[in-house]
Amino acid sequence: MAAKKLQSIRGIHDGLPAEVRAWQRVEAAARKVFGTYAFSEVRLPVLEPTELFVRSIGEATDIVSKEMYAFTDQGGDHICLRPEGTAGAVRAYLQGGLTRSGGQRWFYIGPMFRRERPQKGRLRQFQQIGVEMFGAPGPLEDAEILAMAHAFLSELGIGGLQLEINSLGCTACRPAYREALVAYLHERADLLCETCKERMDKNPMRVLDCKVASCQAELSAAPEMVNHLCASCESHFAGLQAGLKALQVPYHINARIVRGLDYYNRTAFEIVTDQLGAQGTVLAGGRYDGLIEELGGPATTAIGFAAGLERLAMLLGDSEPAVVDIAVVVLGEQVIPYSLQQAAKLRQHGFSVVHCGGGSAKRQFKAADREGARFVVVIGKDEMQAGVATLKNMATGEQQQLAFEQLVNVIRD
Repeated sequence: MAAKKLQSIRGIHDGLPAEVRAWQRVEAAARKVFGTYAFSEVRLPVLEPTELFVRSIGEATDIVSKEMYAFTDQGGDHICLRPEGTAGAVRAYLQGGLTRSGGQRWFYIGPMFRRERPQKGRLRQFQQIGVEMFGAPGPLEDAEILAMAHAFLSELGIGGLQLEINSLGCTACRPAYREALVAYLHERADLLCETCKERMDKNPMRVLDCKVASCQAELSAAPEMVNHLCASCESHFAGLQAGLKALQVPYHINARIVRGLDYYNRTAFEIVTDQLGAQGTVLAGGRYDGLIEELGGPATTAIGFAAGLERLAMLLGDSEPAVVDIAVVVLGEQVIPYSLQQAAKLRQHGFSVVHCGGGSAKRQFKAADREGARFVVVIGKDEMQAGVATLKNMATGEQQQLAFEQLVNVIRD
């Protein structure tokens, strides 16, 4: 009887070499661009207290109520796999005693977890790049964060993207808007989907984000937050737009961007594409001025965004193959120890080297072909005794016998 085939958990997949190479391209672009804006990388834990997300994201949100991987460990502690990065970054900022250290500019890279229905570009374990700026008082900081996000995606060479912005107001103007929106939704409750009916009292702004066509038809005349802003929020939103224009970052206003988390206020934004179907958002974020205070810290302004590596990788096209500079082919068993030493020396010079292991020359050259090696270094007994090697350029077929030092220079050129 055949052994049962092992399967991974649905919605959680392995990052195999080709995909990881695409992720590394994204990560390299992030580190390059974020570094020019003086952002530093932090490493945050995957496990966090469940209460952190209940307090920050909100108990009524889908993430906490339906999607979070939460459990009680052997010691009786309530912990979870982090569903997003901002709350954990705020916890680290507070526990690190950094509230009096001036503005903090952070980014992080790693896995997040949500138990939601797997679909294109949406997974239960997904890799994410997140950015947080603590101590970001005004619209100019918002404009620079959005410009940095735009520069990051431009560095990756991704086209066909659109920046959409909105204002979610503040504690002064949002209550009146919420009241107007709830009244509008109750008038049409019988025509909305079940999810919208659940949300209309607990989290009414999320109703505006519903993707059901019949709901969107009923919401076409719904009140919009941008038309209910207080004078301070209106000034902030105008300042953001002026900053984006000064930085020549194209954008348009989308009054339906609401974000799914309770802690957002004022600026909210998304960068979207039409290349991923319904799940077209590739980067999103916003301002969360009240979150640090909500979690026990002093009143602190903040803004951030996050982007999924898997989605960005889907927009990069085919990943470039791994580069193998040299394959070492050995002629004769007695030469193997010496050839291993030469392979080690080549690696010390920074080359990517595969040792083909000995055996027939034909088998070893086939192995070099499979690896896509740029050069083959052939070492036999005569070469070993003379202190040379035969170098073959796999692109041109040219062969030459060279001393080790010459060989290094030819490959490098």
